[in-house]
Amino acid sequence: MKEKEIPEILLIDKPRGITSFDVIRALRKQLGVDRTSKEWRMGHAGTLDPNATGLMIIGIAGGTKKLNEYLKLPKTYEAEILLGVRTDTGDVDGSVLEEIDVSGVSDESIREAVRSIEGTQTFRVPMYSAIKVKGKPLYAYAREGKKDMAPEKEMRVDRAEIQRIVRDEGKIIISAVFDVGSGTYIRTLAEKMGEYLGLPATLQNLRRTRIGTFTLKDVISLDESPWKNGDIVTGK
Repeated sequence: MKEKEIPEILLIDKPRGITSFDVIRALRKQLGVDRTSKEWRMGHAGTLDPNATGLMIIGIAGGTKKLNEYLKLPKTYEAEILLGVRTDTGDVDGSVLEEIDVSGVSDESIREAVRSIEGTQTFRVPMYSAIKVKGKPLYAYAREGKKDMAPEKEMRVDRAEIQRIVRDEGKIIISAVFDVGSGTYIRTLAEKMGEYLGLPATLQNLRRTRIGTFTLKDVISLDESPWKNGDIVTGK
């Protein structure tokens, strides 16, 4: 059987509806390797929420040594923010806590709200996130009803640019592009924009398009497995 080389760094376009670790599981299955294999250890350079899509950097074998470096790189996201709705998770996957008509909000006020989150500011991390506190992920505390465990951290927004504003049945959807530093939560930015306006807000859609110099133009989908029918060797 013909050998097909697998790079140690693989760029994947994560689909909607699966976790970041599900991507690792799928790749292990496609490669036919056990999760305990040291030769075929895998990891990724930054989690995406289940319903977020876009760029993930996967390290395979020796490539896992570079993941911490990639984790610190700046990122770009395309986001849709829904004004008029607040949820317990900060995105539309959560339970709705508040819903109001926001049709009276002006476009200029929205632009001011977007500008307000630019720069480096200290914000609280979303409770439904994988960041660990005392060795336990925050989402585990949230499920236990312990909503006061979220730490504050610096988040950096280098660019927040509105692409379009859509009004629909008393709600407003803001499509925007964000260039951010590592560890910046777009769900938090959405809620902070709402706070600036004195309105509920939540994240509706999210797609990561860049990590450092890595972009979507070089990704493959999980359905594209050029090595599936060949013997596998690792490459550089």
